[in-house]
Amino acid sequence: MKSVANRLPLHAVHAEIGAVFASPCGWELPFSYGDPEAEYRAVRTAAGLSDRSTCEVVEVTGRDRVSFLQGMLSNDLKALAPGQGCLAAFLDAHGTVQALLTVLMLEDRLLLMLGSGLAAKTLQTLDKYLISEKAYFKDVSAETAVFMVAGPAAAAVIERLTGEPLLPGAWAHAERKVAEIHVRVVTGGGETGESEAWLYVPASAGERVWRAVLEAGTPVGLRPLGVTALDVLRVESGVPWYGHDVDETVLLPEIPSEPYVSYTKGCYIGQEIVARIKYRGHVNRALTGLTFDGDRAPKPGSVIEAEGREVGRVTSAVRSFALNRPIALGFVRREHLEPGTAVTVKDNDLTLAARITALPFYRRGSTRP
Repeated sequence: MKSVANRLPLHAVHAEIGAVFASPCGWELPFSYGDPEAEYRAVRTAAGLSDRSTCEVVEVTGRDRVSFLQGMLSNDLKALAPGQGCLAAFLDAHGTVQALLTVLMLEDRLLLMLGSGLAAKTLQTLDKYLISEKAYFKDVSAETAVFMVAGPAAAAVIERLTGEPLLPGAWAHAERKVAEIHVRVVTGGGETGESEAWLYVPASAGERVWRAVLEAGTPVGLRPLGVTALDVLRVESGVPWYGHDVDETVLLPEIPSEPYVSYTKGCYIGQEIVARIKYRGHVNRALTGLTFDGDRAPKPGSVIEAEGREVGRVTSAVRSFALNRPIALGFVRREHLEPGTAVTVKDNDLTLAARITALPFYRRGSTRP
């Protein structure tokens, strides 16, 4: 029997405004609202609104919540004050990535945001390390809708929506009122290469807040943003997604990892490997960009070759609207990582010419072939 894909709580609302759906990873998602390039252009010039409710949210309470997670995660949680946040990774003892997450510090609890399907697995593993610490984990994903507003006008949309400015600094956050609903507004860290705001919303009020954001964004040209355009935005920005570009076989230093790591915080799981690679060694491969000369983007998993030998694999590939050509992310052996290096990509029976390209492909104010 064919399995039925999960649906976003606002599935009917997305359908009402013209969403075209696809089910790539167990979720039936709005891949576009009829014109992916127009959605992309809205984010680059004005603002886009994306339903990110496949993300999972975990609430952590208890007096030892910070000290316990300080020994589990790769970034420095003890340096955070309430209203601040950071990116972090949860590694195993070998330094491979079990989860990438966002951590938000509140007065009485922490909020962790993870990718789809990661919360239960992560909590099960963390539970094995809990001995006498007072730290309590609750998966509140079903109670939380997550939206992202992205684009140069994102701050203006948030101010129109809440009556208050977007807080400065990546992952700064505060509770605000939207249509009389208490919403946590988080300043994003640049997944799209543009200004971003993330909204953590009570699921029961998701539709009301979504419609309020659309209304607040209408004067600046905000559009709903589907997965197709979002994927182009984040690949252009060189941002890896867990489950696409990163999994349990990837060492943290093999990806652009600086936002996820503190090298001064002391011990955490996998810390010895990460520190050894930074100070005394190197990785044998790394995530990099590839730019293609033709019109076809390869499939994920396609083999990257140099001088007739396999030197890596493609993890994500899109057609860049900024560069008007296919681009990709992929892992490549370090001896072939020099930008400009010519490689070929084997996509079934096709051989595609490409060259290694430094990440990101896109920065506001400049793009590079």
